[in-house]
Amino acid sequence: METFDLLVIGSGPGGQRAAIQAAKLGRSVAIVERREIVGGVTAHTGTIPSKTLREAVLYLAGWREKGIYGRSHRVKADITAGDLLERLHLTVRQEIEIIRHQLARNGVRVIYGCAEFLDASRVRVTDASGHAAEYGARQVVIATGTNPHRPDHIPFDDETVIDSDGLLQMRAIPRSLCVIGAGVIGVEYATIFSALDTKVTLVDTRLTMLDFVDTDIVDEFRHDLQNRGIQLRLGEEVDHVQRLPDGTVLTTLRTGRRIRSDMLMVASGRTGATADLGLARAGIDADGRGRLTVNAQYQTAVPHIYAVGDVIGFPALASTSAEQGRLAACHAFGVPADSTPDHFPLGIYAVPEISLVGKTEQQLRQDGIAYETGIARLRETARGQIQGVQDGMLKLIFGLEDQRLLGAHIVGEGATELIHIGQAVLAHRGGLDYFVGSVFNYPTFAEAYKVAALDAWNRVRA
Repeated sequence: METFDLLVIGSGPGGQRAAIQAAKLGRSVAIVERREIVGGVTAHTGTIPSKTLREAVLYLAGWREKGIYGRSHRVKADITAGDLLERLHLTVRQEIEIIRHQLARNGVRVIYGCAEFLDASRVRVTDASGHAAEYGARQVVIATGTNPHRPDHIPFDDETVIDSDGLLQMRAIPRSLCVIGAGVIGVEYATIFSALDTKVTLVDTRLTMLDFVDTDIVDEFRHDLQNRGIQLRLGEEVDHVQRLPDGTVLTTLRTGRRIRSDMLMVASGRTGATADLGLARAGIDADGRGRLTVNAQYQTAVPHIYAVGDVIGFPALASTSAEQGRLAACHAFGVPADSTPDHFPLGIYAVPEISLVGKTEQQLRQDGIAYETGIARLRETARGQIQGVQDGMLKLIFGLEDQRLLGAHIVGEGATELIHIGQAVLAHRGGLDYFVGSVFNYPTFAEAYKVAALDAWNRVRA
């Protein structure tokens, strides 16, 4: 039986980074991947495909130029599903090649097949042909990711009633789309298809959406969605779903409201991909959604078995998953590793984007911390005028006592790129003086940081 210093189950961002970090420390490392190609959910059905789809839609629909050339502007008059999927498949293939090259360059062995624990230190891997082999592991990292949760009362057919993975296999762009679930995935896809002029209805049992985002940002975002004609049905619960003879889908809510659409997408959370791992034989339990509990070092109940990424829950981002994998590998082999987990940025790739780092107003009020805010509207910057941007805002929050930056929150064009300025200032304990005294390239959206800081400075002086 071949034994590795580190055996990683799953080749997504968390698994990749854990494996490469351990390999750089001179350890023998192998990744077990159940698909016949590396990359995990991020490369095949998650981050890379959905963001590629978003970019293809925005380009072909001429979305970024509509503020200049009018709402009817399009780069391509008749956009097909094939147009979108062609760009998607090309990007996925390129990303997989990059991942394979990185793993090979670092001497990480890849074993294809389904893994299951025989005990806490032995794993059996069964490949597609049914051949099984056993491997020993001194340390293990579980990075299996998640799958879309499928409620039992929804009649999925993977054509007109689908989960988020199903959109990547669509044959035609729907004229109307009902999305169940106003979380990150539901909001992203709802707004992407709205940019294609698909009639979209967004349903959620909660009265609010994106509760972890600053309320001012959510209010701005929600206003934008309603201006575009997206129907919000918040505080509503699905009673039943029916596929009609004409190929459409009828979704009936508990209140009696009925939504007829060409396609229904259910985005009601994710389930950890742990059901077939044989966790009990390793001495580990998963919760009702298949997620694993870990400590601050990403150790499970069994100290030499770690878990990282989506399988341990929030924030379930590719960026944070990769960092968790690195930190887990460092801890496993006794190597000190510095990180700033309190300052990682969150990005929501909706249309428009949302990104944040640090504290929200609601968190600061709950903690009893005195603060002041400053706001800049992206349309009021020179870059915003040049690009025809009509919406979007940047909000900064500063502590009243020391005027240190406590949080940065953005909705609008380029939010997920802009946020890193706020992240850097926050990590280095910078504050109001930094933004007021800095010079930003002109014209740029980054200049909004100075505008927002001056707005806060006026309020602090009042």
